[in-house]
Amino acid sequence: MSETAPDPAPEPVDATGRDEQEVARFVERFALNLTEAGFPRMPARVFARMLVDDDGSCTAAELASSLRVSAAAVSGAVRYLIRVGLLSREREPGKRHDHYQVRDDMWYEAFAQRDDQFLQWEDTLRAGTDTLGPDTRAGERLDETRRFFEFLRAELPRIMTKWRQQKYGDNAE
Repeated sequence: MSETAPDPAPEPVDATGRDEQEVARFVERFALNLTEAGFPRMPARVFARMLVDDDGSCTAAELASSLRVSAAAVSGAVRYLIRVGLLSREREPGKRHDHYQVRDDMWYEAFAQRDDQFLQWEDTLRAGTDTLGPDTRAGERLDETRRFFEFLRAELPRIMTKWRQQKYGDNAE
């Protein structure tokens, strides 16, 4: 008599029919992409996890459970993500727990808020150029960096308008 191996356990799926292990693999893969681009590791994981939630809304406890990390790790990550404009904190009336929300237009909003940051960098780089001397190699490098951010700040409104037109058609504001 030969015994056959039992059928492997089915993959866990959620109510939408999604394979939760595949979703978790995607979250980790995208988080790694973000980390390789300079994003801190835990905020990258939290952000990627928020992106895969259909409502785009999770509590800290839900994030900690899903990512198998501590509440403290989630707390630091969401503070970072709120600061850079990729998440917002919401609280429903009468509820005790905050919900963290990722908006569909989060990238637009995050980049739209860069104007003040670029201006601050330009001012600092201008001062650095003056300190080092505009005719030194280091001064020239700082001034080129300043001009680059000045260029981005000037072009960003056009790029953002173009994105809105692509997303919404010619009726975009």
